[in-house]
Parts: sequence; C-alpha cells; structure tokens
Amino acid sequence: MPRILITGAAGFLGSHLCDRFIAEDYEVIGMDNLLTGKLRNIEHLFPLKQFQFYHHDVTKFVHIPGKLEYILHFASPASPIDYLKMPIQTMKVGSLGTHNLLGLALAKKARILVASTSEIYGDPTQHPQTEEYWGNVNPIGPRGVYDEAKRFLEALTMAYHNFHGLETRIVRIFNTYGPRMRLNDGRALPTFFRQAILGQDITVFGNGTQTRSFCYVSDLVEGIYRLLLSNYHLPVNIGNPQEIPILQLAEEVVTFTGASSQIIYEPLPLDDPKQRQPDITKARNLLGWEPKVSRQEGMKKTYDYFKEVIATAASLDEVL
Repeated sequence: MPRILITGAAGFLGSHLCDRFIAEDYEVIGMDNLLTGKLRNIEHLFPLKQFQFYHHDVTKFVHIPGKLEYILHFASPASPIDYLKMPIQTMKVGSLGTHNLLGLALAKKARILVASTSEIYGDPTQHPQTEEYWGNVNPIGPRGVYDEAKRFLEALTMAYHNFHGLETRIVRIFNTYGPRMRLNDGRALPTFFRQAILGQDITVFGNGTQTRSFCYVSDLVEGIYRLLLSNYHLPVNIGNPQEIPILQLAEEVVTFTGASSQIIYEPLPLDDPKQRQPDITKARNLLGWEPKVSRQEGMKKTYDYFKEVIATAASLDEVL
C-alpha cells in the first residue's frame, strides 16, 4: 500500500484529496496546523487504519517516520480574507513550508506535487491563460503575499527538479467550489450562498463584469490525481474553461436559492483580476482530463451542503 503525505489536509481541497487517496487504497498521512482548516472536514477518516493525522505547521521541520512514496503540498491560506489577515504566515508556508517538504521528498525519494494557483497570472493581459504566460502580478500590492508565495513555490520546486533530479509536479488551480468550503472564506460563491440563505443583500465588487471560471471540486481532484501519476513535471492548469461574469453568478445564486436578496455593489479591491479563464489544452492532451460536472449540478451539491451546515449549527459563529 503506497503512503502519501497531504499537507493542508483539513482544508477544503486537502480533505477531498484525503478521501480520494483513501478510496484509491493509499495509506494517507494528513498534516495541518488548523490555521484555516477544520477538523470536521476529516473527522470521518479518524477511525480508519489507513489514515493518520499530524497537527503540525509545515514551516517548522517536517519529519515522517517510515517510507513515503508521494507528497501533496496543499498547505496555505487560499482566499483573500485569509491571506490579507495572515500575510506573513502565507509567505512562510509558500517558502519555508515548500522548502521543508521538498527536502522531505528528497530524503524519502518521494514524488511531490505542489499546489500553485491561477493567481500567479495576476491581473492577466493574456486571455485565456496558458501555462507559458508569465503573469502580471503586483509584488508589493495586498495580493502579492499570496501571488508571490506561489510563484516562489513554483521556482523552488523547479530548482529541486533541475538540481537534484527530484520527481516534481506543479498544478495551477483555478477557482474551485464545493462542499467543505468555509462560508466566510471571502470567495464569491460561498459568500453569495451565505448571504442568500440568510436573506442578506448580495455584495458584488465593482460592476460585476470581472470574470471567473468555476470548477467543481471532484473534477479538480480527478485532475490532480492524474497529474500526480503522470510523467509531466512542468505546470499544468486545472480548472473549468467556462467563464462567467461575477454579476451573472450572483444572479444565478438568487434564482437558484429563491432568495429575496438584492444585489448591491461595493468598490473593487486593489489588484482584483478582471478576468480569469484557464486554457486547459495541456490537461486535455497530457492527462485526458476535462471537467465533467455542470455548474447547475455542482451548485446544487454546494447549496445543499451550505444549507445543512447552517441548519445544524448551534450558532452562526460556529460555521463561520
């Protein structure tokens, strides 16, 4: 049974990756310092013999006894509300944390896949974004702490690949949604759903013409799984190329939930990307991957999850 370490295991994406690799008959070691992750996302795995959990901060030295075939490095605050609140931790997990895990992979002769992001493209001047595009990032702007942490993560990973011959994989993740997102993580879809379910006005930044491309979490996990087991070491975009204006998304949420919410507008945050759409030609050609879950189907599953979370919480503070 192969062993895999998944950092950020109690987070939105990390917890779904734990589920997938358990289902694929791996022994899974989950690691998280619970800065933004929640134990409730993985508590269903605790009784399983093939799952272990380490409460640990990857910016400190990381030691795993025994063999290790694979590492997935997904530890990081990943939404603006988090990394603007924790800028230094965000930069440390992208730099020191990545360094520690690359060193562990080297020591264990393990293959490592690191989670990069579409944010490395910044406010893009190329549309859609291909992996060859270098991006348009403001390194000293408020979003720079996340964007540059991930750009450094990619550079360090490639250095380990080129200098040490380490088996590395880099996934550039575009907007993803689904169950286990936090209702207050500041991203558009959970924010809109939370506001609609609670009967609040829905807040759209700017005039809502900025676009995003939303990929359902099971599709993303499938892409990551295929990339890990592929023979390709350069970055690969994994995301849904179906682009949608944020205002249209807000209107869909209102219709979907039947809410009486009004859409109100607030100023666009500094350096907020005006468009975001992955070119997934590489994923299609190299991995045979493309998203399967329609937005309608994915939104229903996500809405049902959020409704249940709010309905079963003792207080709203508990789910926020």
